[in-house]
Amino acid sequence: MTSITTIYNVTGMTCGHCEGSVSQEVSALAGVTSVKAVAATGLVTVTSTGPLDDEAVRAAVDEAGYELAGRA
Repeated sequence: MTSITTIYNVTGMTCGHCEGSVSQEVSALAGVTSVKAVAATGLVTVTSTGPLDDEAVRAAVDEAGYELAGRA
């Protein structure tokens, strides 16, 4: 099985709690196998079993209370 890694830019994350919130919401998306959010850089690295719908990722980031600025 191929895994795809996509890196997103997320604005508004400032701490470990922020990273956890974003990771938790994005992890709930179908096909996502791992999420690594880094507040210091604003980067969220998502590994999935297939291409992700950017709008689904945007909705998950919104749900966590942050803004998806796009792919890094």
